[in-house]
Amino acid sequence: MRTYTIVVEPDGTGGLIVSVPAVPGCFTHGKSIEECKERAAEAIEVHIAGLLADGEPVPEELGTPQLLTVTVAA
Repeated sequence: MRTYTIVVEPDGTGGLIVSVPAVPGCFTHGKSIEECKERAAEAIEVHIAGLLADGEPVPEELGTPQLLTVTVAA
C-alpha cells in the first residue's frame, strides 16, 4: 500500500482537475471531490502498473507538498 497526495483544482467549467505531484504525468478529473479521489486512486494504480511493466521504479512521496502563494506585479 502506498499513499500519495493529490492536488484538486477547478477547471473553469465546473469540473475539477487532479494531479499527483509525486507521480509526474499522472492526471485525472472529476465533478466532485469524492469522484476525484476515486479517479485519482484508479489513475495512480494504472500509472504504477505501466511503470512496473516498463521496468521503471515506482515513485515514493518524499514529503507532503505545501500549498503556497506568491504575489507578483502584473
